[in-house]
Amino acid sequence: MARRPKYSPPPRSNPQRSAPGSSVGGFNLNYGQIALFGGIFVLGVGVGIGFSSTASFSPENVASREVIDRSAPNAELCIQFGASAIVSDLRVFITLNPFNVYVTQPTMQPGCVLRRNNWAILEQKRLISNQQVGECKNRMNTFGFTGPLEGKPKIDCIYQNDAAGNLFLNQPGAVTPPSETQDF
Repeated sequence: MARRPKYSPPPRSNPQRSAPGSSVGGFNLNYGQIALFGGIFVLGVGVGIGFSSTASFSPENVASREVIDRSAPNAELCIQFGASAIVSDLRVFITLNPFNVYVTQPTMQPGCVLRRNNWAILEQKRLISNQQVGECKNRMNTFGFTGPLEGKPKIDCIYQNDAAGNLFLNQPGAVTPPSETQDF
């Protein structure tokens, strides 16, 4: 009796296990090309994030303390002897019968708050009188101004209101500045 040879089926091709450099779906890709395309993709995402960043330094977008510091009147003097500020001027109208509160549209402008021990700067330039200094000192207030000191600045005796507190400092991970930097 003759022996039959064992039948073995022809090898099947597995399209998902193709070797590098072989054609998959009509594209001939190797590991170097895949790495190159991946790098280009990551670079494109990074450039896109960079261009869409909202941190611009234009006056229309106040995004940092540095922008406020540069915009303050007499910026160098303000930073050295006080703190730059955003000043909001508005008027409040209160009616009693019926009781209503009306507020005007606020005007925002750069300003400066001087520390109490630096009022002499305003006195030397004859921008405030001894009487104004006395009244402001008696109420434990300080002076703030808008506009350049060389021109016609608007100077006011201002009161530091700590009643509401700074709710940003109560956040987890917030860095608390030394207390002496908070008093003016």
